[in-house]
Amino acid sequence: MTFIIDALSWVCLMMGCFLGISGAVGIFKFDEFYSRVHAASVTDTLCVFFIMAGLVLQSGFTLVSVKLIFAVVLLWLTSPVASHALIRSAYHTGLKPKLKTSRKESAKRGQS
Repeated sequence: MTFIIDALSWVCLMMGCFLGISGAVGIFKFDEFYSRVHAASVTDTLCVFFIMAGLVLQSGFTLVSVKLIFAVVLLWLTSPVASHALIRSAYHTGLKPKLKTSRKESAKRGQS
């Protein structure tokens, strides 16, 4: 039974690490601020969940696991709010999103 719990915890930890690394790659890959924040914030919540779930499985049901669950709840509540506040403040200070248009839309605008 401990082998199964250890295997599940390592799978959760690896998934969390993969999501964290993919969010970091998204920050460097995308060229626009809003895309970068979106890549980081979406992967952040799942990354926290999987890493904390792996740690809860490793610790068993103790006071440590209760604290980890409280940390997950706190991060799930604050991380989207912080991302929203960051994007909203960037928008209000004048950083407009870059909207890409297709060639057909550009051609239609040139004709009218």
